Amino acid sequence: MNTAGGARILVVDDEIEIVRALQRSLSAYGYEVYAASSGEEALEALGHFRPDVMLLDLGLPGISGLEVCKRVRAHSNLPIIVLSVKDSERDKVLALDLGADDYVAKPFGMNEVLARIRVALRHAAPLQGGTAAVFKAGPLRIDFARRLVQLNGKEVRLTPTEYELLKVLVQNRGKIMTRQMLLTRVWGSGYGGEAHYLHVYIGQLRRKIEPDPAHPRFILTISGVGYRFSAEEETAGEEADEG
Repeated sequence: MNTAGGARILVVDDEIEIVRALQRSLSAYGYEVYAASSGEEALEALGHFRPDVMLLDLGLPGISGLEVCKRVRAHSNLPIIVLSVKDSERDKVLALDLGADDYVAKPFGMNEVLARIRVALRHAAPLQGGTAAVFKAGPLRIDFARRLVQLNGKEVRLTPTEYELLKVLVQNRGKIMTRQMLLTRVWGSGYGGEAHYLHVYIGQLRRKIEPDPAHPRFILTISGVGYRFSAEEETAGEEADEG
């Protein structure tokens, strides 16, 4: 996968002005851009263009953006960044639940779009056992092989549920995780409506791993949607010691 200039971006939007603006700006930064104006065209483009990131509008003619997201996620880990109008919160949350990685509200600034693409490219490959076993971001260090969490070199004692929640957030760092997604991943499919569980555990995690829990720098709240683990301070991982 391309991770810098030259990465392939599939822009799916039926507003020609937006498509032209994205093509012009993304091309200027060295990205290869392919545009599709409908869900059908987007699905066809996946095979021959093989994009590294998809920018997907939800309000498409024909096959909807939500359906495109669902079909793509059924067979691919392609990063999907939703382009949404501000008053479409319900569809935005649904798209994230269906597997979209992020969203940018319309009208958007090009710098924000570029930043979201960079994050998506950096973290397209999820953490897997045996590789990138140690995660580091600022004063936070997590050794997944040993289930060891440290802040400023001192061990942080987490409950099993707190650890699993942190692990899911870090493995999906840079990606918005809806409340439903986190509840299902950590507590199981029967806990989709117990948002108060999540609120309590997020608060507990922040008190333990945030240098300043009142102003979190790692676990960020995305209003009305869920949470995102900030990857801005991530440093190169290291292999865990064997033994």
